[in-house]
Amino acid sequence: MPSVDLNSDLGEGFGTYRCGDDAAMLSIVTSANVACGLHAGDPEVMARTFAIARERGVAVGAHPGFPDLWGFGRRRLPFTNGEIERLVAYQIGAAAALAAYAGHRITYVKTHGALGNIACEERSVADAVARAVRAVDPGLAMLGIALTETVAAGEAAGLEVYQEIYADRGYTETGQLIPRGQPGAMIEGAEEAAARVLEMVETGSVITASGKHLPTPIRSICVHGDSDYAVATARRVRERLERAGVALKPFSPIAA
Repeated sequence: MPSVDLNSDLGEGFGTYRCGDDAAMLSIVTSANVACGLHAGDPEVMARTFAIARERGVAVGAHPGFPDLWGFGRRRLPFTNGEIERLVAYQIGAAAALAAYAGHRITYVKTHGALGNIACEERSVADAVARAVRAVDPGLAMLGIALTETVAAGEAAGLEVYQEIYADRGYTETGQLIPRGQPGAMIEGAEEAAARVLEMVETGSVITASGKHLPTPIRSICVHGDSDYAVATARRVRERLERAGVALKPFSPIAA
């Protein structure tokens, strides 16, 4: 069986507000997508998250989103493609600086929330994200949801691109994520999520709500870090994969 990465969106607290159990997740995952201060996160949270990740041998990436603390970056905001490009570049710079401060180094970029969802469907937005990544550091990889415009845009920009699937989200018949709030959008049972992930990895495909298999390379698996069941799900996913002989390691080399 091939190796696969297990990632989570972390560092999403702000000030005295805590979100999820980052310390526990960083003992399970192999890569951490760290919020960059606009949808969540701040210099203290970022530095702490990067430092723990370094101690535990976890690869780290920038996780840019819309500047929307109130909406946790899950609301579509009316930015132009040029503004999106600069917002992403700004956040990559912040992540790179705080990672360096903590003695670590980011190796990839993954968009968050509404920004990520739009980039999955709209090529012009995906291209803006890819241009920002390439402009800041063409050596950074892009982590993108499988079967989306994000993957195509990163490849067209000449970036290293890795496809991810979600352990705790349902898929439409075209391979897009079912929008939050709709039936089947969230998979809350750890055992159900783990079994589904293992089947997707073993078959090399995204499984839709109807059970259809859409073939795709799978290099990483995401478990959202902000849910009440995040740690249990991530732990069970890891256990099921390792028991099946799938090695867990970062898709992008750790560089300190």
